Amino acid sequence: MENKAFEQFGSHLFDDRTMRERLPLDVYDSMRRIRDEGEEWNPKVADVVAQAMMKWAVELGATHYTHWFSPMTGIGSGKHDSFIDGVDNGEPITRFSGKMLTKGESDASSFPSGGLRATFEARGYTAWDPTSPAFVLGTTLYIPTAFCAYTGEALDQKTPVLRSMQALNKHALRVLHALGETDVVSVQPTVGAEQEYFLVAKELFDRRLDLKVAGHTLLGAKPPKGQELEDHYYGSISELVREFMRELDEELWRLGVPAKTEHNEVAPSQFELANVFATANIACDHNQITMELMRKVALRHGFACLLHEKPFAGVNGSGKHNNWSIVTNTGKNVLNPTDKPEENLVFLTFLCAVLKAVDQYSDLLRLSASCPGNEDRLGGNEAPPAIISVFLGNALTDMLSDLAHGQTLCRGTKEELLSDVKSLPQLRRDDSDRNRTSPFAFTGNKFEFRMVGSSQSIGLANTITNAIVADVLREFADRLEKAEDMRTAVMEIVTDTWKNHGRIIFNGNNYSDEWRAEAERRGLPNIRGMVDAADSYIAPRNVAMFERMGVFSASECHSRYEITLETYAKNIHIDASTMLEMVSRSILPASYEYLSRVGKSEYYAEKNGFACASAKAAVQKLCVSIDVAAGATEALRRELERIDRTEMDDKQRAEACRHMAENEMRAVREAADSLEMQIPQTYWPIPDYSTLLFDL
Repeated sequence: MENKAFEQFGSHLFDDRTMRERLPLDVYDSMRRIRDEGEEWNPKVADVVAQAMMKWAVELGATHYTHWFSPMTGIGSGKHDSFIDGVDNGEPITRFSGKMLTKGESDASSFPSGGLRATFEARGYTAWDPTSPAFVLGTTLYIPTAFCAYTGEALDQKTPVLRSMQALNKHALRVLHALGETDVVSVQPTVGAEQEYFLVAKELFDRRLDLKVAGHTLLGAKPPKGQELEDHYYGSISELVREFMRELDEELWRLGVPAKTEHNEVAPSQFELANVFATANIACDHNQITMELMRKVALRHGFACLLHEKPFAGVNGSGKHNNWSIVTNTGKNVLNPTDKPEENLVFLTFLCAVLKAVDQYSDLLRLSASCPGNEDRLGGNEAPPAIISVFLGNALTDMLSDLAHGQTLCRGTKEELLSDVKSLPQLRRDDSDRNRTSPFAFTGNKFEFRMVGSSQSIGLANTITNAIVADVLREFADRLEKAEDMRTAVMEIVTDTWKNHGRIIFNGNNYSDEWRAEAERRGLPNIRGMVDAADSYIAPRNVAMFERMGVFSASECHSRYEITLETYAKNIHIDASTMLEMVSRSILPASYEYLSRVGKSEYYAEKNGFACASAKAAVQKLCVSIDVAAGATEALRRELERIDRTEMDDKQRAEACRHMAENEMRAVREAADSLEMQIPQTYWPIPDYSTLLFDL
């Protein structure tokens, strides 16, 4: 069965298929070994690959190339250079050498560096990542690259992911070889990201300064209908949105991004797109491509795509589930429990490694889900709380407990479902239910990290997951390589893990107050916000772990600490400034205008002997509300000016901005939202929530 959209899959991707067709066999084989077996980069192949890549890209209409990288802004970046490298007798000369492919240069001081680069120290480098395929988008060849400073420190999201994959491969191989899996030559983490997002009409988006500048609404009263009826989730997709999704699929498929599942999410105008698993590095690139194309394709259909974690207060926000597993070059998923997990030594070892890693480094996992937009999302009854725990399900939890205590395992039979309806297929109940409230849930043969924000790169989440698991695997490998009996050694690991780290397992309702109290009793940290989470970057034990694994140096940890605090403070500052402009130049003038209209009506009615008590009350209430809003706005202005003129370090400034967001900014919002409910839509100067969420 032919389908043109499917036939186009990967047509704009310089992937394995294209390289086999266009590269000499020895060059292709070198590239394959670099990608699949972690072999070192061979500079001798660069010129050959560059020529083949340029010829292929030009055939697809490319005129430019860019070294595409992911700086600490979280947004894909790159400058675009033409293939034209001179003119001969009026004819353009095209050139693309191995050096041009493998190395680029960028102004490192203009990106977040956390003090690693100063304005007068601008040089930075991009280096081609041959493990992630290049692709053609529009008229540009995109070359995935790493980005580092002149001094060698990583300034991007990709380099740490690659380093963490190396560490995981090294120590996972040690464990597998000790357990007798000697045919395995490489191990890779695989990731599938689920991306949530909102769509709003572009015309309405353009009329809201907060959406244009901050990416989320800073003002807005709750609409009369939100998600209470639970009728949007998995509901019928409108034709306009369906057309957007169709074009987005085709764009992604051409680039080899395996977009698979799409559906309406819980909130009105909210949707989700999930990709099929890929190796962690490529999955990170896939998600970055997905976010960029969502924005571009949405514009073609008259939409604006909102990737902010909380674009609308009081309405479900957006996250990004990071599904993570580990696979060998032989195709074995080491987190697959198989039919008898209690006898599967590989599964037990890697499961315990994850449990121990999550418990020991829960602060780092919390850090990896920290961004300004996630502040109002995590902990609400729509996303996992800030307390890290692991959901295993009762079957695996009971198995670990029994093994740790030397008890006989009781394996129950799987119950049939819907057996009372003869015409339906016979379904068998899974070993465990799903737990949507868990931050880190085992879902059959992978772990789903559900805390990552929708606007975030998944690079940091996967860097940290890979690194902390690799560090524990290192410890396990040391034990297993000295063991005389493997089963005895693995059972000792299971027992130690259950005894020392079993506290991280929780299969109940993570939203409940009881869990918060129980977590505190267990000694699990509750890191409530981004400002507090930043400290995890510079905690001595975490720095030591990153250096052991070769993922971050101490200076890179400190730079990211500063970037995290700077990012938070700058975002809150922008939000506050935008809020001041909206209220001062839009909301208050509109309120005065309506007050004048109602006041005149009430005055003339009373003058003509038709006193209207409700009009008089409306005027009085409106006067009070306007004064409250004006007073709150002035208080916010004074606090913002105080922060601007006060000398503070990064932590103090972030703390001050957090205090401002929780107090002065909240007061302005409450006052403005109260005004919105008193003023007719014809006078209200910006589209309200009902219009934004339901006018698609």
